[in-house]
Amino acid sequence: MNSYSRNQDLSCWQVGSGLLLLALWSSPGLVQAGCDDPPARRVNWLRCDKPGADLRGLDLREAVLTQINLAHAQLAGTRFNNADLGSATLTEADFTGATLSDARLVSARLERATFTGANLTGARLDRTVLTGANLSDADLGGVRLDQADLRGANLSGAKLGRANLTQANLTGAQLPNADLSGAILRRAVLEDAVLTGANLQGANLTGAVLLDADFSGANLTEANLAEARIAGARFTDAKLDSTIWPDRRRCQPGSVGECR
Repeated sequence: MNSYSRNQDLSCWQVGSGLLLLALWSSPGLVQAGCDDPPARRVNWLRCDKPGADLRGLDLREAVLTQINLAHAQLAGTRFNNADLGSATLTEADFTGATLSDARLVSARLERATFTGANLTGARLDRTVLTGANLSDADLGGVRLDQADLRGANLSGAKLGRANLTQANLTGAQLPNADLSGAILRRAVLEDAVLTGANLQGANLTGAVLLDADFSGANLTEANLAEARIAGARFTDAKLDSTIWPDRRRCQPGSVGECR
């Protein structure tokens, strides 16, 4: 091949590559993050750095917030329905009364974040770090919290019906009067957790670590505690009607405080 032909082929390749890059750049699925764009529905703030931002009461539904830094941000009342906050840094962010239904927060860092009264129904929070977070009175119905770190979290009065907390770490968590009916807590760690007055009817706690946990006055009707570790756990006045005990015995109907 002569030098003219080689140069011609190279020029054609360069033009073709340029057109391909232009097509990729203009593809709707590859829109670049606009960190200076104003907050709005479907905004793309991928990997943007916005610590301490005040976004209270805004509409961020379906927003792309993956790997964003919103540590210490003010987010009370903000709408995050179907937004993607995967791997985001949200340490000490305030989500009081916010709506995060069906949002994705997989592997997000939420240490000491506040979710008081927030709506997180159907959200994905698998592998999130929620140590010391305040989720009191939050609606977490049907959420995925498998392998989440909830050590020392406040879940007082939280609604966790049908939530998946498989292998979650709830050591020292506060769950008085929480609704955990039908929740999945297989191999979860609830050592030293407080579940006084909690509703665990039909919950699955197989293989869970319940050492020194307080279930006083809790409803464990038809719950499954097979192979759970319960040394030091307190069941004073707890309803154990048809509960499956760690040794796989089924407690007699009407059992209270002890499995009969």
